[in-house]
Amino acid sequence: MSQDKPVFVLIDGHSLAFRAYYAFLYSRHGALCTSTGIPTSICFGFVNSLLQVIESEQPQYLAIAFDLPEPTFRHQADTNYKANRSETPEDFIPDLANLQELLTALNLSIVTAVGYEADDVIGTLAQQGANNGYAVKILTGDRDMFQLVDDERAISILYTDNKTIKAGKGYAQIDRQAVIDRLQITPEQVIDYKALCGDKSDNIPGVKGIGDKTAVKLLSQYQTLENVYQNLAEIKGAVNKKLTTDRDSALHSQHLATIVLDVPLKVALSECELTKAAAEPAQAILQKLEFTKLSDRINEVFSIATSTPNTAIGAKTSNETTTNNSGIKPKITAQQKIALFLQQAQTEGTANTTISQDNKPPQQDLEILLVDDEAKLNQLIAILEQQTDPHNPTAWDTETTSLEPHLAELVGIGCCWGTAPGQIAYIPTKHQQGQQLELELVRAKLRPILESDRYPKILQNAKFDRLILRHQGIQLRGVVFDSMLASYVLNPDSSHNLTDLSFRYGLECHALSYKDLGLAKGETIASLDIATVAQYCGKDCYATYGLYSPMQADLERHSQLNKLLQDVEVPLEVVLAEMESVGIALNVPYLENFSEKLATDLDAIEQSVYKAAGEEFNLSSPKQLSVILFDKLELDRKKSRRTKTGYSTNQAVLEKLKDDHPIIEQILEYRTLAKLKSTYVDALPALIRKDTSRVHTDFNQAVTATGRLSSSNPNLQNIPIRTEFSRQIRKGFIPKSGWLLVAADYSQIELRILAHLSQEAVLVDAYRKSLDVHRVTAQLLFEKEEITSEERRLGKIINFGVIYGMGAGRFSRESGLSTKVGKEFIDKYRQRYAKVFEYLDLVKKQAIAQGYVETILGRRRYFNFASKDLQKRQGAAVGNIDLAALDFGYQDAQLLRAAANSTIQGSSADIIKIAMVDLYKLLQKYQANMLIQVHDELVFELPPEEYMELAPQIIQAMENAVTLSVPLVVEMNSGDNWMEAK
Repeated sequence: MSQDKPVFVLIDGHSLAFRAYYAFLYSRHGALCTSTGIPTSICFGFVNSLLQVIESEQPQYLAIAFDLPEPTFRHQADTNYKANRSETPEDFIPDLANLQELLTALNLSIVTAVGYEADDVIGTLAQQGANNGYAVKILTGDRDMFQLVDDERAISILYTDNKTIKAGKGYAQIDRQAVIDRLQITPEQVIDYKALCGDKSDNIPGVKGIGDKTAVKLLSQYQTLENVYQNLAEIKGAVNKKLTTDRDSALHSQHLATIVLDVPLKVALSECELTKAAAEPAQAILQKLEFTKLSDRINEVFSIATSTPNTAIGAKTSNETTTNNSGIKPKITAQQKIALFLQQAQTEGTANTTISQDNKPPQQDLEILLVDDEAKLNQLIAILEQQTDPHNPTAWDTETTSLEPHLAELVGIGCCWGTAPGQIAYIPTKHQQGQQLELELVRAKLRPILESDRYPKILQNAKFDRLILRHQGIQLRGVVFDSMLASYVLNPDSSHNLTDLSFRYGLECHALSYKDLGLAKGETIASLDIATVAQYCGKDCYATYGLYSPMQADLERHSQLNKLLQDVEVPLEVVLAEMESVGIALNVPYLENFSEKLATDLDAIEQSVYKAAGEEFNLSSPKQLSVILFDKLELDRKKSRRTKTGYSTNQAVLEKLKDDHPIIEQILEYRTLAKLKSTYVDALPALIRKDTSRVHTDFNQAVTATGRLSSSNPNLQNIPIRTEFSRQIRKGFIPKSGWLLVAADYSQIELRILAHLSQEAVLVDAYRKSLDVHRVTAQLLFEKEEITSEERRLGKIINFGVIYGMGAGRFSRESGLSTKVGKEFIDKYRQRYAKVFEYLDLVKKQAIAQGYVETILGRRRYFNFASKDLQKRQGAAVGNIDLAALDFGYQDAQLLRAAANSTIQGSSADIIKIAMVDLYKLLQKYQANMLIQVHDELVFELPPEEYMELAPQIIQAMENAVTLSVPLVVEMNSGDNWMEAK
């Protein structure tokens, strides 16, 4: 039918972009981004799908349609259209912008139309293409497009969904019969089907109470919606009543569901010819996105696609098993390589970096020593006892049934001490079948090695293995290197998982993903045969071992980073493992009563908001809240931004609207209390472990870009302290029965670091003389000696605000003063503390010139700017950069503010980490436990009899962690719970 027709491929841009975004977001390792933090999930997934469709479908014409942010005719016809959709994720926006920039650079046709959706643009182009004799193929993940399928006119769908991606196919060809097979209706009936049963994803109402099966049954009998209503009299019972009641809704839904086929477009079909595409202009963007190998793939595909427009792309022989011109049977076709790559990338994903392992065929198995009897174990022990060279550590890895150490059974242990065949071993202990060793025997034999500093060890994420072994009664010692932590120190924004690291450093044998094992739901690694797990564990060990030399070489080129790893991060891992193991107790009855009080308060606020709004609505719906604020109450829309579902009502927007209407304060309070209740008060008791009756948070050492620790399950770092309600959450954290809870907090540590780094004389002098810095600032700003408490408050706001790049607007919101007065305050502050601003500007210049900034200990944070004006100044002398003369947008302005803050916040993180390492050593002589760390605060539990002796030593260790030009001061309190200790 369409074999001899030129092929016109149409791509549903936003559909494919969202599918790529969420495929990686919900993968095992999360979203992708470059080593400098640029999100790339969309670009990576979209471009690979684009390449696959070009190779497979051999198009002569190609166009990509995108939605515009402006409302369409459907939004005008129904304000609830797509109103149920959440706001676009923040990292989606720059990723999509980079994609569109890349597609433009490739000279591909991007088509949009004001007032219409991408569906309408595609529908119109499809009709035009079919009218001109093209075979039209539409790449989309949206089943709405099925209404366009027309076998006679050669219009088909290349449908991509999770099923096709997991099968490694990329997409499925959808013709008329495929629509019938999938939906039990014809393409012509898709519109009427949605008119009857609606569409939750688009908020198309349909007929209330009519579901999929009923809609299919009605259309099977009556063919069209019109015929359904013409024969309404013969439809009996509840269905008749529903159709009668919602007739207007059905017709309205039919209108919303219909793709427009005559959109006035400004593009000619000739402009969509693929020969106009060019890969070369896109190289700069590809380099920015770190698509090195993908760049090669683009060049390969585009050079073929654009050189011979009337010749099939990828000759048929590439898909056959016959020999090629050289007489050698091809191992894998180009299309198969893309499919394998997409399958791996979109079903597995990687964290925080672009995957670089594209187009690689499966690797060969390693030669693993399978230690499955006592004689082999003794032989292995004899080998391991010789591994004492500090320059050649042994790599170790554990395989378990769970990622929760206290729940995990130890399935096996692997180790690697060289790269020659046979220098990797796997010891099976808990597989469901196969010959293996008793765990008690393995523990007894390995304990002298694992617990000794004499045998140097390297691991990937040593904290996990340490906790696993601790649960087995083994205290791991001798860890000299952690590849995850080394990666974090070298570049905190890059990926630190073992698979990505092994590709990044070009190892011949790379670590596998857990998903490569193909475990079914409910299965664990113990379900697999021993040989499979031996390869999996062995490759992890081999990769960890192979990473040591090149990563150590990278670190030695940056001596400060090497020292940071060895003196701070590696020792801290031991401390964090201990803290996680100990956990902290909760007062459950108190939290239950607190939850009831919050529920009552939330209900009262909700009723107050309804009264102020003049109607009831869903407070949790961004769309409904947008209507109330900007349509009904007519608040200033300039303080928000337009989204596809209305005006944004996020936290930042509400903060701007604070003074415009009393309802805003109530909404903010409602959101705060609702979050506190759901995230902490209700959730914390559910996290208590039965075996310890305590909560055990996970401390994440390699996550934040600044060097700070984060925590999860629960996230203790985000427990707010500014409101009375949030402080009461801390009251639920308690020590052992009869013990004290002690909190030690650095006083104004970030301001002290700023004073040290900027050498601002007023601040340095104030801290050295133990003066009240906020009062000193107020005295300078108000130019008087006697200062009121309100004036001191203003001094405090601006002191802390300047660290985070506070402007007049934010100062106005926090102080309650006008923006004009706020600007006067900041201008005067800038005059009084000139060296502070000189330092902050210097750091911004360093970020531009070097591409990174450094903390006191040399920890680096890298920055990648979008502005070409900033990009071309990388490598310039810092002194030659004039910030006022640079041209850059909001995103880069945010990055520069982050750069200025990173040296301060990162230095603070370094200091408390050093203190934790020192305190861990100190506490070995006491019963006391270090329990949790939250930003600048450490929390301990200890018996009352140890307090008088230990308290001054804790303070001294924290205050002497580093030496600054101003003193560090620690404030300590104790009590029966965290709130009292704070």
